[in-house]
Amino acid sequence: MTGFPKTAPGVLCRLARDAASAEHDWITESMKTSHELGPTLLKPLAWIGALPVAAAVLIALSAAGDEVGAPDWPTSEFHFTRMMYSEGGGYRFRGGGYGSWTVDYPEAEYHFSQGVSRLTRLDVGQQARILRVTDDTIFDYPWLYAVEVGHWYLDEHEAGRLREYLLRGGFLMVDDFHGSYEWQGFMESMNRVFPDRAVVDIEDGDEVLHALYDLDQRIQIPGIAALSRGVTYERDGVVPRWRGVYDDEGRLMVAINHNMDLGDAWEHADDPRYPEPMTGLAYRFAVNYVIYAMTH
Repeated sequence: MTGFPKTAPGVLCRLARDAASAEHDWITESMKTSHELGPTLLKPLAWIGALPVAAAVLIALSAAGDEVGAPDWPTSEFHFTRMMYSEGGGYRFRGGGYGSWTVDYPEAEYHFSQGVSRLTRLDVGQQARILRVTDDTIFDYPWLYAVEVGHWYLDEHEAGRLREYLLRGGFLMVDDFHGSYEWQGFMESMNRVFPDRAVVDIEDGDEVLHALYDLDQRIQIPGIAALSRGVTYERDGVVPRWRGVYDDEGRLMVAINHNMDLGDAWEHADDPRYPEPMTGLAYRFAVNYVIYAMTH
């Protein structure tokens, strides 16, 4: 395999389904029904309420490299694909079973997959995937999500595999890391992936910001914990940054959402405590990333 099969750009008119109005109706309805459904909508998997069981499942995931019951191969056009990574010294788990790469799992997968299905005409698989960059099956999935990358650690082999994945047409979205300290942690591994490529700001006219939605509004998309304190930032990450790494042809390979937490916005899409405008913007950015990844 030399790269990923891509959807022709002309097919975007088929993928878009009155996206703006559909998004508003869907998010509004989700927030409305959350009062009726309560935790069942936020916790779609029956085992998620039991922390010991969840810990055991996540430990099993680290060995299996995929979501429970999901096949190794794609069964739909698009699957939410989460990157499992080491935090140095192995695949760590915090707090009785949770590592940084697991943050917002599985609610972010569930809500975002539902959103992409509602807002586009993509055939969206409802079983997400969890993969290491060393898994050969990673080349079957053109869009990869990594969370809390201020804590990740990629050794030379893992960095080389991620570099190969991206240069062969893959797309990586990184999210939920904040401030100068976590930026340094992120860049230590990213410099092993691309020692010869700069991280640059994504300009307003970049195609990724107009792949489906015209994203002229850029506001900080915070985590719900920050909002509960009456702010939109964490640590010294006051200013949100949309940055990227490009290939030699000008294709965006890595979309970097620094000082933001889009995953929380997806996770809490039906939580009345989280502002709907921020949830809507988080979906629009990520849907653009998906459409861009599948057409470039």
